[in-house]
Amino acid sequence: MTDSEAPPAKAPEGVSGAPALPQPVLEIASGYAFTGPALDLGALLWDGRCLPDVQIRIPLPMLNRHGLVAGATGTGKTKTLQLIAEQLSAQGVPVFLADVKGDVSGISAPGQENDRVRTRAGEVRQEWTPAGFPCEFYALGGMGHGIPVRATITSFGPVLLSKVLQLNQTQEQSLGLIFHYADQKGLELVDLKDLRAVVTFLTSDEGKSELKGIGGLSTATAGVILRSLTAFEAQGMSPFFGEPEFDTSELSRVAGDGRGTVSVLELPAVQDKPQLFSTFLMWLLADLFHDLPEVGDVDKPKLVFFFDEAHLLFNDASKAFLDAITQTVRLIRSKGVGVFFVTQTPKDVPGDVLAQLGNRVQHALRAFTPDDQKALKSTVKTFPNSPYDLEEVLTALGTGEAVVTVLSEKGAPTPVAATRLRAPESLMGPVDPAALDRAVRESPLYGRYAEAVDRESAYEKLTAREAQAASSPAPAAPVESASSRGRGRKADDQDSSVVEQVVGSGVFKSLARSLGTQIGREITRSIFGTARRRR
Repeated sequence: MTDSEAPPAKAPEGVSGAPALPQPVLEIASGYAFTGPALDLGALLWDGRCLPDVQIRIPLPMLNRHGLVAGATGTGKTKTLQLIAEQLSAQGVPVFLADVKGDVSGISAPGQENDRVRTRAGEVRQEWTPAGFPCEFYALGGMGHGIPVRATITSFGPVLLSKVLQLNQTQEQSLGLIFHYADQKGLELVDLKDLRAVVTFLTSDEGKSELKGIGGLSTATAGVILRSLTAFEAQGMSPFFGEPEFDTSELSRVAGDGRGTVSVLELPAVQDKPQLFSTFLMWLLADLFHDLPEVGDVDKPKLVFFFDEAHLLFNDASKAFLDAITQTVRLIRSKGVGVFFVTQTPKDVPGDVLAQLGNRVQHALRAFTPDDQKALKSTVKTFPNSPYDLEEVLTALGTGEAVVTVLSEKGAPTPVAATRLRAPESLMGPVDPAALDRAVRESPLYGRYAEAVDRESAYEKLTAREAQAASSPAPAAPVESASSRGRGRKADDQDSSVVEQVVGSGVFKSLARSLGTQIGREITRSIFGTARRRR
């Protein structure tokens, strides 16, 4: 019997038996035969069979060319993130993971061998060894298990804050004017009460003229902003803004043994506030972009950032917001940072962003409804031409299987490959909460960020000056009159907030004009309007 007559089911599975393999398989195998360091994803699936000698991989230097991990709920996206993160850490690359559901913390502990793990490892020819990886655990504002992550209002910037407060375009522009004014006057906005004080002042009789030359701030718009701030605080969100502010360079740490640290942001406590955590993730990324130096092409990334539940970032986003995301993703590659967006379908990601995601791991999709079928067809169109019937393959993939295409060492797309993925070597599930809390408290970063600090900022300075003015009688006023005014002030205190007293006074205006402008000059804003003073 000649090779051409041999049925595919009887063909040798190794590349060494190349003459017996179908030509498409040979081409796929050739496309993933990299010579340099690479991450191992799994083995090729072809005609219903797993071919363990045809290994599907991602070149390590291409991990900063960004990527997409997509698929329906329950198809194995989280385990794919874990698999990639483990190998990056092992190769000395720091990783950031957003843990929305609370099941990624297991990456810090060795996995547990069982029949499913042994079967998967045998199918893809994986030498599976249980291993945990160096981790730091964070929590937004300290809500949940983790080292608190906070940002100042000043550094967060108007574009991201508008997204959190759900402001429209006009209100976002007005908030930008408020930030501009605060920057110019050296009024640093550390927390929400600082911002509220400035907004209230700019709509007071004395403050209205401050923004006249650059468009002004309407009372109605200021009212919306103030009400949004109040609602935000009422939901318990104020702990996210303040100091000590998180230094995003912590995400680029390498452990003493040379492995990259895996930074896990624990989000279960705020998973019902998607606009908050998705926007906060974008702040982390924008801050990294603002601070990291240009490095160009590197042998391995400085950091790989996995952006889970990415569709939440783009929902109801303004044009300015989308433009900033696109530009950040386009330019951050030259800083040595790779970004992987994780979502259900490629259509969740705007086209301008999707076009920059060269590495693709697409898990199974469902086609139960007309919308599902439309999403499936759209997904297929985003892949290069392939010998697979991708509509059929994508609906037939099992858990832990995916369609893969990545960038080769030369930067060209590799052939599309249906892949049975390897099993993570760390624990596939959450670690015990007590162990997680212990790891957080034992971290050298805990003492640096655990306790919130309310240092003297705009609000405190203004309040102190107002109090000083209130306690000093007017020079020419009779004693009785001054006393009467003091009693009147105490009565007023009961009916109005301290903020309204402060910002409605001439003290605020004169202080705002006289504060040293050196602080304001040091504030520079990036693509997203985020700010960071040089460390």
